[in-house]
Amino acid sequence: MLAARDSTIPDVAAPGLRVLFCGINPGLWSGATGRHFARPGNRFWPALERSGFTPRRLRPDEQGDLPALGLGITNVAPRATAKADELTADELREGGAALVERVRRLRPRALAVLGIGAYRTAFGRRTASIGRQPEGIGETEVWVLPNPSGLNAHYTLDALAEEFRRLREAVAEPPARP
Repeated sequence: MLAARDSTIPDVAAPGLRVLFCGINPGLWSGATGRHFARPGNRFWPALERSGFTPRRLRPDEQGDLPALGLGITNVAPRATAKADELTADELREGGAALVERVRRLRPRALAVLGIGAYRTAFGRRTASIGRQPEGIGETEVWVLPNPSGLNAHYTLDALAEEFRRLREAVAEPPARP
């Protein structure tokens, strides 16, 4: 696994997605396999299913099926680490700027950043909370959802799936017009 340190994995993305999910950065398991949220115990894939985003629980090796469902995955910071706290604040801010450009190019309906601390640092929003953010990126809504890592003891799988469900329901409705 240590050989995966600092490796990168490609985004699963396409223009015009309903939701572009954004992890903090790949873990070593993901770096080693080239698959997002690949570590056993990560709750991303179960939360997608329980929230109704996917008709069944997909496996990390099925991540290529997501764009057909209007979903994609990217990361704030590209390099794989054992823990997200190994990233510097500068890396998160640089990743946030790159993410804004990616979102402007791909124009998803919503960007869902999975991790409040990373979002606060990457976007300079110290008081941000879970849920839809008041500031979007162009026409893209920005949401912050809990980190699905098994290390996040603040949210059970059911609570995590409930936050994902709120996002799913919001993007199922036609966009609000000013």
